[in-house]
Amino acid sequence: MSTWPAAPLLLALILALAVGAPAARAVVLEGVGHATVVNGDLDRARSQAREAALRDLALQYEASVSTRDTMENGVLTESRTELAAQARARNVQVVDEQRSGNRLRLVVRADVTDGQGSCQAGSAYRLKKRVAVLGFPLVQPDQARVGQIGDVNTALPEQIQARLRASQGLQVLSATQSGLFEDPVDAPTRQLSSNQLTNVVALARELGAQFVVAGVVRDVGISDPAAWNTSLWAGLKRGIGASDRSRRFVVDLMVFDGLSGSPVYQERFRAAGDWNAEPGSSTGFASAGFLKTDYGRAVSGAVDRMASAIDAALACQPFMTRVVRVDDRSITLASGATAGLRPGDELHLYRSGRHWDALDQAPELNDAEATVTLDRVHPDVSSGTLGQGGQGAPELNIQRDDIAIIW
Repeated sequence: MSTWPAAPLLLALILALAVGAPAARAVVLEGVGHATVVNGDLDRARSQAREAALRDLALQYEASVSTRDTMENGVLTESRTELAAQARARNVQVVDEQRSGNRLRLVVRADVTDGQGSCQAGSAYRLKKRVAVLGFPLVQPDQARVGQIGDVNTALPEQIQARLRASQGLQVLSATQSGLFEDPVDAPTRQLSSNQLTNVVALARELGAQFVVAGVVRDVGISDPAAWNTSLWAGLKRGIGASDRSRRFVVDLMVFDGLSGSPVYQERFRAAGDWNAEPGSSTGFASAGFLKTDYGRAVSGAVDRMASAIDAALACQPFMTRVVRVDDRSITLASGATAGLRPGDELHLYRSGRHWDALDQAPELNDAEATVTLDRVHPDVSSGTLGQGGQGAPELNIQRDDIAIIW
């Protein structure tokens, strides 16, 4: 990692760990980061070393250096060097980890592109937001008979989950047996006038998710059903390439904010390809036989794009978690080390409430003008103390189900 002697150094780094943005000027780089293991806390040291390695990546890719000198009466009184890097890292992988005593060395590899125009997510970029991926109902189940892909309603979201987990930027919760839409034909349904989905909030609370990913499989139909019957003539036409074997794939993907039920992202994804699998050679969506077909490979590419779109849509969102316990100045939160929280992190507190005449509406958030600084962090919960001041949580009216946010 580069060092700059003598002059003060201001490092402004914008490094978005979103898998979703289209690659521009992408190069594969390796970065090296070091950290000291304090009191045996290897996880914290590993996180610090990873961040240092990502900074190294960004500086290797593109950095601008500016020097500002202050002169008084012809005498140099101050010299300030500012170093800025703007980059976007995709597909981050740890390729080497070595520990020597209390010194940890980490090497990461990533696809690095220009970060100009990307959001500056601040401290929230290093935290893993909880995302629940629900089942994707199939609008026309009869279409799934060819290739026996009736499991697409659960297998497709499972494929999306696997890709999101591989990106390591989100906490992914599996809920493929849960559904969001009573009638997928007209989904999304049950919306309020404010364009919020009423059942998202309850489902997100039940699953402990900040965001909910849902979808509807609109079309997996083949263009010419007769091309796949079992007659000798149909088999002969397939053999000489005289039949239309193309197949469609159309999916509506939606991402909702779990606190308000409001849509964060929505898009329709399409793909098509030849269903060049003989009868009986494919048994299930994303099975080995399915993925060998031209259609399967086209669908796999569409699933890649879906996962990338989810990552990109959530990259700039703040990290939010619920207050689960209040004891005077001690606040317990529903997120911990698995989300990337560490002792010393400071979160802003917001009061969550509803008006008596609009109980079915999303809760309103009001700034409590208070913060909580974490001093104890466990895998799934953390706790800390209210910021300096004479008031405790009761006086500030901080309660269970209020929200803590890192921007």
